[in-house]
Amino acid sequence: MSTWIQNKRKLSGLSQTHVAESLGISRPTYIKLEDGDMKPTEQQMAILANLFDVSLHTFEKNSADIVARVETIRVKEIPKENIDKFRQVLLYIVSKVGNRPNIGQTAIYKLLYFIDFDYYEKYQQYLIGATYVKNTHGPSPVSFAKITRELETQGKLIEVHSKFFQYDQKKYLVTTEPEVSSLNAQELKHIDDELERLASKTAKALSDLSHIDTPWRVAGKMDILNYRHVFYRPDETSVTE
Repeated sequence: MSTWIQNKRKLSGLSQTHVAESLGISRPTYIKLEDGDMKPTEQQMAILANLFDVSLHTFEKNSADIVARVETIRVKEIPKENIDKFRQVLLYIVSKVGNRPNIGQTAIYKLLYFIDFDYYEKYQQYLIGATYVKNTHGPSPVSFAKITRELETQGKLIEVHSKFFQYDQKKYLVTTEPEVSSLNAQELKHIDDELERLASKTAKALSDLSHIDTPWRVAGKMDILNYRHVFYRPDETSVTE
């Protein structure tokens, strides 16, 4: 569900950058305002009403409950993580690219993140629906350690340690061909496309890319990343035309 400000901006044919410049604030700050994380000041409401060609009274009436509505939306739309899909996607990723020298645990974190959040941006549906938090080196999937331990206990995954240039690296290898029964054709194609696009990058390059992505950028340290923030992505990370 979009906020009233976002809808009016789009109907007016204005970019986030243009509106932010008109308000005299940065684009990331404007995104927080548009997404309901900040309440506009009286001066900002007057400028926005003028930009959107509505009266100040109309603007105040329609935008007054933005923060409350967005917070309600967030509570309702916290995804229920599909653990079975998480296992199968993880094993599939490792089977496809896990033997590459650049793909260690940190890179896998970011591949999972982009697979999940890019799918949501494209289809407005969850693929895994995993929970990710904002860590220093980028998004980290909360259930990763638990799931890898389970898979290692089942003999489906092996943890190994190596070096990538001067860095210590934790890697994973699969022992058998992974099952993908929980994944449909669209999901598998999406994962393959993401791996083709991203799996040649180093962990640092993937981390740097995640750091300019809106869900990570607007979150506080160790906050859970909001899937809906993919609709405010910059061109560098957006996957929709």
